[in-house]
Amino acid sequence: MDAKQIMRLCDRASLQDPAKRQRLMQLLCAGALGLAAPPLQAAWFGSSPKKLDDDRSIYKLKGEVLVNGERADKNTRIYAGDTVRTGSNSRIVFAVGGDSFILRSQSELEIGGANLFITSLRILSGRLLSVFAKRQPTQRLSLNATTATIGIRGSGVYLEVDPELTYVCTCYGEIALSANEEPDDSELIVSQNHDQPRYITGTAQQGSRIRAAPVINHSNEELELLEAIVGRETPAGFGKEAYEK
Repeated sequence: MDAKQIMRLCDRASLQDPAKRQRLMQLLCAGALGLAAPPLQAAWFGSSPKKLDDDRSIYKLKGEVLVNGERADKNTRIYAGDTVRTGSNSRIVFAVGGDSFILRSQSELEIGGANLFITSLRILSGRLLSVFAKRQPTQRLSLNATTATIGIRGSGVYLEVDPELTYVCTCYGEIALSANEEPDDSELIVSQNHDQPRYITGTAQQGSRIRAAPVINHSNEELELLEAIVGRETPAGFGKEAYEK
């Protein structure tokens, strides 16, 4: 079964069929869905990335990118409270305060908070790679997806979102992960280098909606880029060798 056939199983109507749902879960656990969104090529980054100027939000964009429904360009400012959407074959690399993001094609992201301080994110569809500034225990950011809620203080996180499934890789840092349909079905993940990726499904299997997953569709070079444009570096001990392993 190829990637297009697998993705058809994610259609809401087909997921009403228990046999198809079971087959999808088997494919996901085997990593078969990890074919859809290759990382950015290093050549697209340009020269060594530097911290964005204070009057800029966007590092790069390609194709159709909308901010609050308006077509964005390199001078568009993005703040907490905005919605960012990408079309087909489109993407954007941007920052809001100390947090930065790569939003891949056909994705929609709602940013909660005020000015340059993000308090929540909601990814309605698509794929998002992000790095977050460290926060105080009382300032944990909530990242909401279709089947999962993720509490973040300071981490690098990659998500892929479908109607019945969320994929989460904690690239480094700490997250508190819970299933939306059963908040007590939860896990605290501490990662140094893509250690514990997870799928969170809409229905439980063997007593839990959370299960192990492979590392898919994002790269260390992208994380280094995101940290650089907000004036940071990836954590000590985070490197290519462990990612490849």
